[in-house]
Amino acid sequence: MCIVALAWRAHPRWQLVLIGNRDEYHARPAAAMARWDDRPGLIAGRDLQSGGTWLGTDTAGRAAVITNLRGYGDPRPDRASRGALVTDLLAGTGAYADLHSPTLDDFNPFNLLLAEHDRLLFLTNRPAPQCSRLAPGLYGLSNGPLDQPWPKTLALKEAMLQWLVAGAADPEDLFDALRSETLPATGIAPATPSDAPLEPPLSPIFIRNPVYGTRCSSILAIAPDGTGLALERRFNAQGEVTGDSRIPFVWPAA
Repeated sequence: MCIVALAWRAHPRWQLVLIGNRDEYHARPAAAMARWDDRPGLIAGRDLQSGGTWLGTDTAGRAAVITNLRGYGDPRPDRASRGALVTDLLAGTGAYADLHSPTLDDFNPFNLLLAEHDRLLFLTNRPAPQCSRLAPGLYGLSNGPLDQPWPKTLALKEAMLQWLVAGAADPEDLFDALRSETLPATGIAPATPSDAPLEPPLSPIFIRNPVYGTRCSSILAIAPDGTGLALERRFNAQGEVTGDSRIPFVWPAA
């Protein structure tokens, strides 16, 4: 996942609204967002190469999204899959289910946002393992530090802000913002290149590229009473829609 905007306790209808695009090589196999048979309660897409996920929720009351973090050299292939971290945190079981585990250094550099009933946490393992509680508000995340003002991050946060200010209630409207191919004119360019050689140094929110580009757009919206909606829209190498998922769910009462 390469671009995320998240509104935490900033909307009268939704306690959490999380939107993001996953940019990846089109050749890397993935399964659509769905309920997992082998992890009851987990709702997410699935990376079929490493087995984990990049964004999802669990009906026990957790939602999470992860991005790669640039600026610390090339990723090491012997490291654990970052998708396993998301999967274990959501399910609450597995080697990486403990938020404060020193095993966070097992992974290549990452940023992770984890929402629960009463808190939003930011985790990273560079320059050192960190777990911080975030205040209510609007956040943006790409492949740099949290809220670093890259042009595409500012553009997606602005689109989310406009949706919030307008008092809109249907999170599906945010798919339009995730489909933007306009190259933003403001912001600070990334200081280091992407791990993916084909990703342009400055890219729009939606990347259309026959080899490496936006694979899916995802939306999670969760109300204070625990009722939630998970949405995903998938794309082929030409940027054409290939499928949609719409999964209602309920978190238990806090």
